[in-house]
Amino acid sequence: MKNKLAWRTGAMLLLGSLFPTMTALAQTVEERLAKAEAAVASAQTAGDNAWMLVCSALVLMMTGPGLALFYSGLVRKKNVLATMMQSFIMMGVITVLWSVFGYSLAFAKGTSFIGGLDYLFLKGVGTDPSGYAATIPHLTFMVYQLMFAIITPALITGAFAERMKFSAMLLFCSLWAVIVYFPLAHMVWGDGGLLNAFLGGKVPALDFAGGTVVHISSGFSALVCALYLGKRLGYPKTPFAPHSLVLSVIGACLLWVGWFGFNAGSAVAAGGLASNAFVTTHFGAAAATLGWLVVEWLRQGKPTVLGGISGAVAGLVGITPAAGFVTPMSALAIGFIAGIVCYFAVTELKKRLGYDDSLDAFGVHGIGGFTGAILTGVFANSAINTVFKDADGKALPSGLLEGNPKQVLNQLIASLIAIVLGMVGTLILLKLIDLVVGVRVSGEDETIGLDLSQHGEEGYNLDMDLITGSAHSESYSDPVFATAPKPVGD
Repeated sequence: MKNKLAWRTGAMLLLGSLFPTMTALAQTVEERLAKAEAAVASAQTAGDNAWMLVCSALVLMMTGPGLALFYSGLVRKKNVLATMMQSFIMMGVITVLWSVFGYSLAFAKGTSFIGGLDYLFLKGVGTDPSGYAATIPHLTFMVYQLMFAIITPALITGAFAERMKFSAMLLFCSLWAVIVYFPLAHMVWGDGGLLNAFLGGKVPALDFAGGTVVHISSGFSALVCALYLGKRLGYPKTPFAPHSLVLSVIGACLLWVGWFGFNAGSAVAAGGLASNAFVTTHFGAAAATLGWLVVEWLRQGKPTVLGGISGAVAGLVGITPAAGFVTPMSALAIGFIAGIVCYFAVTELKKRLGYDDSLDAFGVHGIGGFTGAILTGVFANSAINTVFKDADGKALPSGLLEGNPKQVLNQLIASLIAIVLGMVGTLILLKLIDLVVGVRVSGEDETIGLDLSQHGEEGYNLDMDLITGSAHSESYSDPVFATAPKPVGD
């Protein structure tokens, strides 16, 4: 009995002496786990943030130099600087509008149609995450979305290239962003927006990276611009060949590369969804390039460089709304279809209707964006991105081929809203601006070219004396130029 009592007493004393050690050990394990979890979260935030900052730079590169080079190579050389300026100036003016109130109207909580003023002057937009992306600073999300706002009105300028006043262009694009882009971005991507499939939208449309918000809105607005301003002097009897396809090819390649930030970045994280969007973007562009060239080769006997780069952009436009919802094989189908559809829009539709869409902003972005939006409703796959769930949290079909035909209707409704808002808003703005400053340059200014008439500069000065550096634009009697061919004017 005494031995048992002694044993129990000793055991209790031993346990009592070990208890503080065990408690400290348990606390150490908990602290280590907490530190490990914090380190993992920090690493994820750092990785996602780095990815999104790179994507922001890639999307900005799409405007300048990508779109600037692509568009400027397609105009006559007397308009090369003016065309570049139309893209470049958007990088400045839209940034200011976005920082003051644009971001708030697009992404602050508000009504189904427009955001509120919670983020006015970027109030509350700091280094903490937002409700839109849990692993990146709110500032990063804001600046990424800014790059979309910059390029969208710049796309419209292709429709009225070579004939709109710079002052009118500046007013139009700025006001268009306010009355068309900001509300539409809220409807599709904003919390509580009418068309937001993830955050309580009444019409759950799918637009991963801007098929409706960017391309349909700008493309159909471009058509209104082309019709309102009328045809360029001499069109279509006078040839309007691109002055430098070299510039346009470089621009198209920069657009292709930058589009990875446009689409893959829309996953707002460096994960599997970004990888899928990256791959589908590339596949869609490649298939569209082939689709356009095949039809062109069969119809015209030759595959053109202009056709190839136009097809690539058409494919990038077509896959944009679908990039984060479809498989890579579906992306091939979407791209191929978009390439063919846009080819006929740029050639047959344009010729039959007789409008002068200078750089085919409507044919590529309007028609391509609409095609991609509808095909998103056809090919969307819940295995790639679960959009709809039942009461038990199980994934429901996303697109037509998966068993959800209603999604095609949702896509059509969203597309029609973007079309109506873009076209009506554009027409109202053009009429108002025409009354204030006039929208079209004079016939004399158009003949001289917008480089000189609007900016007092020339894109090329190729008539310089190789020895003295003095201008020789007026005489070719100098022995150095005796056998040199005279430059052909525009």
